[in-house]
Amino acid sequence: MKYNEVLHGENISLRALSLEDCTDKYVGWLNDSNVNKFLETRWEEQNFETVRNFVNSITKSDHSYIFAIIENHTNTHIGNIKIGPIHPKYKNADISYLIGERTAWGKGYASEAIKLIVAFGFDVLSLHRIQAGIISGNDSSAKVLVRNGFIKEGELREKILIDEEYRNHIMYGLLKAGR
Repeated sequence: MKYNEVLHGENISLRALSLEDCTDKYVGWLNDSNVNKFLETRWEEQNFETVRNFVNSITKSDHSYIFAIIENHTNTHIGNIKIGPIHPKYKNADISYLIGERTAWGKGYASEAIKLIVAFGFDVLSLHRIQAGIISGNDSSAKVLVRNGFIKEGELREKILIDEEYRNHIMYGLLKAGR
């Protein structure tokens, strides 16, 4: 789905991700083992074609939105955040996010991006619920979800393989009424 409005925050903004964002830098993020450690993209080498196909499929989707996370003071693309698939009957959606630019880590940008996407989901898309799944050991992601009001709702034991070790898949949720 297309959404052409920019979502403005104090330090970052979210704008629709486009094929022009599929740069060497973006492909590099997805191939960096420190960046992709908790991403499904870690299983295969990424290239311009795989990245462009992914971005193209999401931008054409009727059930998902993907935004570039832009650092305001440099106007630099530092990561992405996606909401979807959206379940129209149940009015819920998943979120997933990536801060690919390592120099942007630890500055609160993921938390601000989640705050903006939650407002978009509840206020623009009229969702009832937003959820996110993380892999145990991804403490940074757990902290930003909790900071944004998400509640740990469950844990699927040893579901995900990371570095030859099975890890738990932890589910977090946020209800519109609880925000």
